[in-house]
Amino acid sequence: MQVGKPTQSLTKLAATLGPLFEVESFGIRYVVASGVDVIRDLNDESRFCKHLGPEIEALRVLGGDGLFTARTGEPTWLVAHNLLMPAFSQAAMRGYHNDMLDVTSELIARWDAAAGKRTVNVPADTTRATLESVVRCAAGYTFDLFGTRFTHPHVRHMVAALKRAGLLGFVRASILPEFFAKPIERNLRRHSAHWAKVADQIIAARSDGDSGHPTRTDLLQLMLDAELDVRTIRYQLINFLIAGHETTSGALSFALYYLSREPAMFARARAEIDQVWGDAERPGFDNVAKLRYVRRVFDESLRLHPPLPGYYRAAREDTVLAGIHPMRKGDWVLALVPALHRDPQWGPHPDRFDPDRFDPERIREHPPGIYRPFGTGERSCIGRQFALHEAVLLLASIIRRYDLIADPGYRLTVLERPTQLPQRFRLGLRRR
Repeated sequence: MQVGKPTQSLTKLAATLGPLFEVESFGIRYVVASGVDVIRDLNDESRFCKHLGPEIEALRVLGGDGLFTARTGEPTWLVAHNLLMPAFSQAAMRGYHNDMLDVTSELIARWDAAAGKRTVNVPADTTRATLESVVRCAAGYTFDLFGTRFTHPHVRHMVAALKRAGLLGFVRASILPEFFAKPIERNLRRHSAHWAKVADQIIAARSDGDSGHPTRTDLLQLMLDAELDVRTIRYQLINFLIAGHETTSGALSFALYYLSREPAMFARARAEIDQVWGDAERPGFDNVAKLRYVRRVFDESLRLHPPLPGYYRAAREDTVLAGIHPMRKGDWVLALVPALHRDPQWGPHPDRFDPDRFDPERIREHPPGIYRPFGTGERSCIGRQFALHEAVLLLASIIRRYDLIADPGYRLTVLERPTQLPQRFRLGLRRR
């Protein structure tokens, strides 16, 4: 596998080696499922369960036993999952809508200042927006990420922690000696300590009544009302900040990349927004869900570039995967989502960006289990509806306000850290 690009390397191999194959890299043996039929079998909850994999295991230094980084069977996961489900109900989502609108307005103000003068760093600014949305909606707190033109320290520490976790997981699972892992782990712990301090400050602000939202029912308040210990609340907050910002910003950035190069798709999306939103400065909650084509654009972005490009599954008992691969209890397999999302059963040219793949008529032609950007089973993403609402709102707001000016010299390069982002992607903007 190519160093720094494991997902892209495995996806290329899948096109040659087929729906189930094995590779070895630095002594790490990976069994990789890439075809829809194999992954559908792997998603059987009665036979397989979530496995963290090397990089997510290392991420526990930052996220502990939070919802995303908990091991199967850890009791905290089920308690937190059941407790926090109401934080993602439709009623809760309606309560978050104004916070999302406020953050969208801050992104627009930043881009208004650049329009016609300089290009904008799309992944950096959408990361600002999604991280700010998550912390405001989940905890009634602000990082004021649009208050500086420089990369905020919180973002630097988060990005560094994600990179170090991926590297540490690889080194620990490989044949490399342990002394290679020690400095990486020290560095990861330093960045994780920063985020532990930030999370504790958020908790203290709400506990002391300083949040400005003393009566709101959000993720943080649900945990405080349930009298969870500070350590548990800290890890759950960090998990939501990890899983809820760069994943969405990556998919948003890819969507804007494709739209900037597909004028007919861009025009179609804008026409829909104009029809549904009209002249409303702050579109209502229900008007976001009415943007069917904009949602297809985002879904197609998630298909080609799923933010978390794979998930691991372990055998609950001895079994045979897809009738061909014997597995002992505890053996694990990587479900390679970018390869699944390019399975031939998607139809001709699965590498091509085509939002109409998600037209209701065409969706019915797809085999079940062929689209898995949010994972599978009981451990799939609890914040899926949050991410979709936020992403469609941000994407539509940008399309409505700006013409996107692509750099003709830019060639898409995918950065893995371990989420996926378009590397060094900038856009010119022209106010409509």
